[in-house]
This record gives sequence, C-alpha cells and structure tokens, in this order.
Amino acid sequence: MIRRFSILIWLFYLSVSGVFGQSILRDLKLRNEISDFGQAEVIIPWPGRESIDIITRKVSINSVIGDKVYISLSPATVNWFTEQRFSYSIVQRSETKGILTAQDLSEAMDWQTYPSYSDYLAIMQNFAASYPSICDLDTIGTSINGRLVIVRKISDNAKVDEEEPEVFYTSTIHGDETGGFVLMMRLADSLLKSYPNSQRIKNMIDNLEIWINPLANPDGTYRTGNTITSPVRYNSKGVDLNRNFPDPLDPSIIPQKENEEMIRFLRKRRFVLSANFHAGAELVNYPWDRWFYKYHADDSWFISISRAYADTIHKYSATSYFTDENNGVTRGALWYVIYGGRQDFITWELQGREVTIELDRIKQTPAAQLELLWYLNRRSLISYLENALYGVHGFVKDAVTSAPVPAKIKIKGHDIDSSHVYSDTLTGAFTRMLYPRFWNITFSAKGYRDTTITTVPVTAYQATNIVVNMTPIA
Repeated sequence: MIRRFSILIWLFYLSVSGVFGQSILRDLKLRNEISDFGQAEVIIPWPGRESIDIITRKVSINSVIGDKVYISLSPATVNWFTEQRFSYSIVQRSETKGILTAQDLSEAMDWQTYPSYSDYLAIMQNFAASYPSICDLDTIGTSINGRLVIVRKISDNAKVDEEEPEVFYTSTIHGDETGGFVLMMRLADSLLKSYPNSQRIKNMIDNLEIWINPLANPDGTYRTGNTITSPVRYNSKGVDLNRNFPDPLDPSIIPQKENEEMIRFLRKRRFVLSANFHAGAELVNYPWDRWFYKYHADDSWFISISRAYADTIHKYSATSYFTDENNGVTRGALWYVIYGGRQDFITWELQGREVTIELDRIKQTPAAQLELLWYLNRRSLISYLENALYGVHGFVKDAVTSAPVPAKIKIKGHDIDSSHVYSDTLTGAFTRMLYPRFWNITFSAKGYRDTTITTVPVTAYQATNIVVNMTPIA
C-alpha cells in the first residue's frame, strides 16, 4: 500500500514537472525569438472583457479573431507577459520574402516594390522639387535613432497657410505594417500628377490643405538598416507608438520622442479630418477605442463615412476583401479596447475626427500585391478626404468690427465628450462635419453674447456656408 502511494506521488511529480518544464522551454523560445527579431506574436484564448482591459494596458494586442487574442510582444513587454503564466502558443514567424526592395529611385517610383530608406527620402524631396507650387515638404521630427519623420503638404498654395480645412493621412506607426507606406506615397504622386487634368482633384487641392506622412515609425520599419528586413511593430525602445499618446483618463502615459514631436505637430495644425493606416485586418475602425459602452456624439456620421470607404472598395473587389467585423466597419472598442491610441487623442483633445484603416490581413503586404492594394483603395482614399469639404463651414466675426472671433461651436443636446469644435483664433474660420439633417448650432466666446443659428441644413455631399456675427457684451 505504501509503495503504491509512493508511485502515485512520483507520477504526479513527473507530470507537474513535465508541464512546468514545457512552460520554461516555451518561455525560453519566446525570449529567443524576441532577442533575434525584435518581437514575437502569441495567441491566448479570449479571457473575458475584464481581463482584456488589464492585458491591453500592459501589452500590445494585434487583433481579436473569434475566441483568440493575438498579442505582439517586445523586449519591453515580454517579462510582464511571462510572469502572468498565460496559456499561450507562439505564432510561427513568416519571413518577409515579399518585401522586395527597389534597385533604384526610378523603380521605387513605379510603386511595385518597397524603397530603401535613402530612396524614400529622395522620393519625398522629389515631389516637392517637381511640384513646388502645390507641394511642400516639412519635418515632423526625428526618431530615436535619428531617422526623419517627414510630411508633405499638397495644396494650391502649398507654402502658405490658407483659410482652408486641413486633413491628414499617416501610415506605418507600426513599423511592420508596410502596405500603407507605399500607398501614401503613391496617393501623393497621383494627386500631384492629376491636378492639371482632373476637376475633382483640382477642387480638393484648391480647397483643402492635404498633409501626408507615409512613415511614422522609421526605426521600426528600417530596424536593420537601409532596406526593410525583419521590420518590427515598435520603436527602437520596444514601445508601441499607437499605445503611447495622451489618454483622456490616464495621465501616466509618457510619450516617446517620436510621439512628442508628432503631438506638437498635431496640436499646431489641428486637422479637422484624418486617418491612420495599419495592417493585420481589413476594416475601418472609428472612435472610441478606449470606451466600450460610450458612443461618440457623431457616431452616425462616423458610421456613414466608414461605411462609404468600405462599400466603395466592395464595388471593385473580390467578395473576400475588406469584410472583417461588420463587413469592413467597426467601432474600435467593440472590436477590442486600447488605451493611448492616436485616434482617440486626436478626436478627444484636438476635436478632430480620425479613423484607423486596416488595409490588409497580411501585415507586410507582398510587393506583388501593392498594385492591387492601390487599385482597391484609391477611390476610397480620395472620397474620404472629400468629407472635409462637406458639412457646415464658415467664419465667426465680431458684429461691430468684423474681426475674427475664436469661438466654441457646440450643438446643445448633441455634443458630449469633447465633440464640439472651435473656430480658428487667427481667422475665425471653422468646419463642422455632421450627419445630414437640420441643426441648431451655438457659438460662444469670452466677451460675447452666445449666438445660436437655428435650422442649419446639412445635406449629404454638400457644404453649407455661413457667417456668424457675434455681439460683444460691452
């Protein structure tokens, strides 16, 4: 009897030690992959929303598909993850064989390959040099390793700040999500070349200031040097830059260098409309990302513009493309919650309107698929920017002197959670994009009586222009 009991104890010990040993070996393999390649992806079972809320604050969730949570780990986050003793599997790493590097600048500008970093800089400079009246080049800042984060401005008077709505496209804040990088360069090329011959493009460029930043995280994309080999999601410190923006309720987030300079740029420009391009899924993701139970005041408007982007793609694509979540559209937190995202920062603090567009389930779009990616998205890219031409536009002025008035513009009973907008402090110009219907809009400013303009009509795909004269209290 004693012998039998001893055998049972020994068998139990072996089984426990075997499981524990397997866990140690798996953790070791995970750490080795991160050491060799800068990151690794793992899958855990869906743990419930309360647990996800904790996990998403500590590590970077890539995606949630069915009952599986895909998590990306960096040297900065792997320790916390392994300490939690999750049941996880490591996603087999796929080599970036489809990332074909252009042999020279000319080949890179055919948009069928990926540029070297030096060719990328040359392409951006070439645009400004070839189209000096409608294209200007600016620097947002530099990465930790000194690479430039650059942006081009396309407008009819590119070197002048005009009283026009400003819009912004930016891509590849996750350095290994590469398709949008080339897509943004090709979009700029197309806009500049089409300006003399296309009335639609001319109308956009004449009436908007279009800013395009193809590469927000150059250290992640060009981690190994001048060409794209083994790119990573993170910056050079292993931080996910799209979890590193000021959060409405979390003051503990300290922005990285790249984000400090991007935030400074965004606060200066205060874009009325923007989009952030990613990969790993195929959909448009709109605010909010951080609140599961909270809707943006303009939720109906966000759904309509997101639906338009996806539905335009569907008219020209195979049925399998851009159909994730609700046939290509989701409210961010309904998919999965994140904190410190750029989309919520712009929409909350700056009263802008930003969405996140996931272009491809394959993170590193193969060079052979870049032409198809452009064909399927080019119409939607242009139509999305045109949303800034619609809604209510105008100027707020002093009724006595006609001087511009910096006013808060709010719709009572509608605007909540920082969904109001402001008129420009220097010009009094404002843009308020709204879902089609009649609106009562109130303008308030220090030293002036509140002014409400009633039954302002908003019609789909049209602009309503008004001038608001505010009466000084004195």
